Amino acid sequence: MNHSTIRKTLAKLSLGDLRYFDSIGSTNDEALAWAAAGAPDLSLVVADEQTQGRGRLDRKWFTPKGSALAFSLILHPGAALRPHLSRTVGLAALSIADSCSGLGLVPRIKWPNDILIDGKKTAGILIETVWSGDEADSLVIGMGINVLKGSIPPAESLQFPATSLEDALGMEPPAREKILLNILSALIDWRERMGSEDLINAWEERLSFRGEQVQVRTGSEPPITGELLGLEPDGSLRLKDGGDKSIIIRFGDVGLRPTA
Repeated sequence: MNHSTIRKTLAKLSLGDLRYFDSIGSTNDEALAWAAAGAPDLSLVVADEQTQGRGRLDRKWFTPKGSALAFSLILHPGAALRPHLSRTVGLAALSIADSCSGLGLVPRIKWPNDILIDGKKTAGILIETVWSGDEADSLVIGMGINVLKGSIPPAESLQFPATSLEDALGMEPPAREKILLNILSALIDWRERMGSEDLINAWEERLSFRGEQVQVRTGSEPPITGELLGLEPDGSLRLKDGGDKSIIIRFGDVGLRPTA
């Protein structure tokens, strides 16, 4: 994978611009700076290796050379999308899930930002914002996908079981450029329907642990346990506690685990 092969593979997409790095600290950091400097809509940062990759809650994201797919996409939300920015993580999650489905796999979305295959984490999403006053000027959508076996972090560093596309398929997956094309194609398509019920319904349909008992931690608060029912229109999580009371979990410092 290099700048030339990526540009050639993505040629049919209407992207803004492309920056490729053999090695970088964090694609999100590069994209945030580029967005603040005026990067066009749908500009893309891709790296073969990240040395300081980041996930949610300041966790490290493991991106060894030659084995994973790590990229950040810059979006400029138009007026039609601004009321639905909280759905951006669903937009990204569905795009990865669609790509995995195209390989014959059965992905599930672990709310809010992980993709599971066979109950194991295969991809993660980190969304950050460049602000202009009180308005979101740009969204940076960072995605990391475990493609080959070597992309799986060491067992002692895992907080949730992990796998790779290679493990899930039982064979070498398509080239990373092709996987990237499939994800971006799906994202561009879903972006046009970001304000529709289609996106929420598809996201909810692919939710992990739906109908099961889960435990949700929000910051330093005591964990909340309940049955995972589905999603609110803004993408927030809806649970039912033991007394049949509905509980809404908003985005933020949130961690979700099945109780079983």
